[in-house]
Amino acid sequence: MSLLTAIKISRAPFFALGAVGTYWGTLAAAIPGIKAQAGASDLQLGLALVGGALGSMVAMWFAPRLSVALGRHVLPALAIVVVAAMQLPPHANSPATLFAILAVLGGTLASVDIGANMRLSQLEERHGVHLMNINHAMSSLCFGSAALVVGGLRHAGVDLITIFAVMGVVNGVLAALTYEGRAWRPFQPLDGDAAPAAIPWLIVSMAGLMLLVSFVGETAVETWTALFIERELDGAPGQGSFGPATLGFIMAAVRLLGQVTTEKLGEDRVIIWSGALGVIGILVIATAPGTWAVLIGVGIAAAGLAVIVPTANSLLGKMVHREQRAHAIARAWLFGMFGFFIGPSLIGFIAELAGLRVAFVVVAGLVSAIIPAVLVMTAHKRRG
Repeated sequence: MSLLTAIKISRAPFFALGAVGTYWGTLAAAIPGIKAQAGASDLQLGLALVGGALGSMVAMWFAPRLSVALGRHVLPALAIVVVAAMQLPPHANSPATLFAILAVLGGTLASVDIGANMRLSQLEERHGVHLMNINHAMSSLCFGSAALVVGGLRHAGVDLITIFAVMGVVNGVLAALTYEGRAWRPFQPLDGDAAPAAIPWLIVSMAGLMLLVSFVGETAVETWTALFIERELDGAPGQGSFGPATLGFIMAAVRLLGQVTTEKLGEDRVIIWSGALGVIGILVIATAPGTWAVLIGVGIAAAGLAVIVPTANSLLGKMVHREQRAHAIARAWLFGMFGFFIGPSLIGFIAELAGLRVAFVVVAGLVSAIIPAVLVMTAHKRRG
C-alpha cells in the first residue's frame, strides 16, 4: 500500500495528530521564554507540568464515552478547542498560573490524541492495513516544523502572544481538515462476536508501560533540550529550538520508514531495537560537551523512540478483542499520557537537585523498561 493511500484512508486522524504536533512543537521551542515570563525555577516548571499530567489523565478516562457521544464531530470539535487553549501559555505570569494553563492544555491535547488513535485502530481493522506510523510521522513533522518556525520568530524578537496566535491559525486549518463527513462510519459490533468478560489487564498494563516510558523519553528530550542548549551550553536565544526541531524531523522520517519495516519485521522486534536505540541516544545527550553533540544524541534518540508509540498501539489493538479495543487503548494511554507530562516534570525535579545531565541519565534508565515490557507481551501472545 502506498503512503498516499494510507493518508487518504486516515485523513481525519492524520491532520488531528498534525495539530497535536504543531502545538507541542510551538510549546517546546517557546519553553525558555515561557519559563522566564512565569518566573519559574526548574523545580517549579516541573511541578507545573504535573498539571498537564492531571488534565491528560482525566481526559483519558472519559475519552471512549466522548468519542461515542460526538461521533464524526469528535476530532474537529476537540481540535478547535486546542486552537483556543493554545493561546493561554503566553499569559502565564506565575508558576501557579502556568500549572493551571498546562492542566487545561493537557486535557484538550490528550483528548485529540487518544481520539485520533482510537479512530486509527478502527481504520486499521476495517482496511486491514498498518496506519499508525505514517499518522504519527505527521505529528512529528508538524512538531519539528513548528519548533523551527517558533525558534526563528523568537530569535527575531517576536513576542510570545504573536507567536502563539500565528501557530493557532495553522492549527485552525488542520482542525478544519479533520472532518470526515460521509466517509465516517460508526463502529459496528459483529453478530455473535461478544467480547470476553474481562479486559486482559496484563497486556494493557505492559502496553501502558511502553507508552509511559517512551513518552518520558520523548517529552524529556523535546521539552528540556532547548533549555539545555541555551543555558548549560550557552546557546543564543532561539538556538535551543534546534533540539526539538531535530527530534521532530528525524522522528517523522523514521516513522515513515517504520510504516514499511513494521509490516515486514513485526511489532515486537521493531519495539525492542527501537528501545535500545532510544536509551543510547539519551545517554549521548547526557554526556554531550557541546550543541552539535546534543543534536547527534537527539537524532539517535529520535530514531529509537519514533516508532515505539504507534507500533505499541498496533500491537495492543491486535491482542485484544475488537469490542474491547477502545477501552483497552484508552486505559493504556491513561498510563502513557501520564508519562507524557511526568517526563518533563521528572527532569525538572532531578535537574533542581543534581543538574540536567544526571536527569537525562535517569530518563535513559526508565526508557530501558520498554524491552522487558514487550517481551512479556509477546510471551503472553504465544501462550494465547
